[in-house]
Amino acid sequence: MERALLCLALFWLPAASMLCPKRCTCQNLLPSYTVLCAKTGLLFVPPNIDRQTAELRLMDNFITTLRHRDFANMSSLIHLTLSRNTISLILPYTFADLQDLHALHLDANRLTTLDDTHLQGLVNLRHLILANNQLHSISDGAFQDFLETLEDLDLSYNNLVDVPWDTISLLVSVNTLSLDHNLIEFVPEGIFSNLHKLARLDMTSNKLKKIPPDPLFLRIPVYAKMKGSPLTALVLSFGGNPLHCNCELVWLRRLTREDDLETCASPKELAGKYFWTIREEEFVCEPPMITRHTSKMFVMEGQEVSLRCRSVGDPEPTTHWVSPDGKLIGNTSRTTAFENGSLDILTATVKDSGVFTCIASNAAGEATAPVELVVNPSPHYDPKLEPEPGPSDMPTSIKSNSSSSVGQPRAEHRVSVTEITSMSAIVRWPSQSHIPGVRMYQIQYNSSTDEILIYRMIPASHKLFQLSDLASSRDYELCVLAVYDDGVTALTATRLVGCVSFTTERDFHRCRSLHDQFLGGTMIIVIGGIIVASVLVFIFILLMKYKLHSQHYKQKAARVSNVCSQTNGGQQGAAASSAQPPPPPTRSQPVVLRNIKARAVSRSKDSADLGSSGRFVEFM
Repeated sequence: MERALLCLALFWLPAASMLCPKRCTCQNLLPSYTVLCAKTGLLFVPPNIDRQTAELRLMDNFITTLRHRDFANMSSLIHLTLSRNTISLILPYTFADLQDLHALHLDANRLTTLDDTHLQGLVNLRHLILANNQLHSISDGAFQDFLETLEDLDLSYNNLVDVPWDTISLLVSVNTLSLDHNLIEFVPEGIFSNLHKLARLDMTSNKLKKIPPDPLFLRIPVYAKMKGSPLTALVLSFGGNPLHCNCELVWLRRLTREDDLETCASPKELAGKYFWTIREEEFVCEPPMITRHTSKMFVMEGQEVSLRCRSVGDPEPTTHWVSPDGKLIGNTSRTTAFENGSLDILTATVKDSGVFTCIASNAAGEATAPVELVVNPSPHYDPKLEPEPGPSDMPTSIKSNSSSSVGQPRAEHRVSVTEITSMSAIVRWPSQSHIPGVRMYQIQYNSSTDEILIYRMIPASHKLFQLSDLASSRDYELCVLAVYDDGVTALTATRLVGCVSFTTERDFHRCRSLHDQFLGGTMIIVIGGIIVASVLVFIFILLMKYKLHSQHYKQKAARVSNVCSQTNGGQQGAAASSAQPPPPPTRSQPVVLRNIKARAVSRSKDSADLGSSGRFVEFM
């Protein structure tokens, strides 16, 4: 009996010695010891928490920083809740002593990043809740210590654009994965294929345009329908994403679902429709079509060459290049393939001559286009003496210029184009003091619609030149070459200074000017017509008035001549005058003169009559 009492006393002695922090509630329920410090206004983790605590709850406080000393030697802690605080900083190795921790709740805090040291030491963690933070970056090694034990991962309501997918694919024990309400734009194909225990995947309210088919998605729903299957159906939630409903989502449309809340954002004819109400045959893709590619190109050996190939399709095609000998071209020290379809050959050799093939492919098919490259041998080219690309007869893109400078100090040799308008641009290039005997610079350029090169020769003292013969809304490719005297061969040689691509602006002002000129010319024609019509009307009125006035003078002249023909000669004279009227007046004679002449004629006749009768009349 005494031995039993002694054992009971020893059993209760550690519990009686445990201290409870001020303003906290402690529950001594064997075999675990629980400390509850919720809503107590804590600014930091209490330092006097018993190290044997099994469950610690510190939610709804104002804790901002977690330090290693806060949880040092708490190897018995199993459950830690730090929800709804203001935690923005976790110092490295804060949880290093919590090897037996099963659940960590850090939701509703202000965490922005997680690196490899923040969660290190949690080798038995099963539940990690990080929802409602401000996370935008998670390192690939952040979950390294509990990849095989984690069962529940909640990263919802954060600012994640990219997720460490390679790490996610190794969570072989995860049952619930919550990635909803983030900014995720891309999910790699097959990333969930090894997560055989995954029962719930939430991708709601992200920026996903497509969800790639995964063996897990296609396998579990089928097996779940089989009688006696140990697997359960996977619950996949993806509503609230801007889904592009084409043939790449046909596999998802074939899954049986009970809800119908997901909608399509594109293409235009399916926008706004419920995903599950669209027929399978409406999920279509468009095969690729190559819209523009480089035609036959001639270059000199040692030059830097850019081959172009652009395509369209739904989904967006991927572009690959095949060399003349049938090999797929990748990124090497001499070649660079870009996502936009361009292929740069940093230093062309005679062996590169031949027909390159551009292949654009997507889920609906593929399209090809041949591009012929002719590399002419150069007697001045020596790979040992000329490690950099040689002179260029065809312009290359700015990406070629930038890609060739990787790992090489060539930033000072770049050409730039500034002050670009619809008709002009200023080309600038650095001084070529390292090239002896520079005589002049040569500018070569052409537009997207014209394969004929235009040359400009610039004096050696110039470092810029204004192009003023450009066309609006055109893509131009331009290269600057230095022309110098080769001291070895005493011949004139050229060396590439740099190349650049640019696009001229659209000529809004010119269109407006033409429109204004058209309107102005129309107005001038209208006003001129009105003036001419007015002048013609005025002339017509003057002519009418002149005609009427002339008729009036004729009538008046006739009346005056009849009166003046009557003299004192009596009836005989009157009869004579009436019998022989005076000649009609001419236009050159005034009216008064015509009257005097008529009167003189009448008098002379009267005198003749008097003489014949023997009468003499003396005029006073």
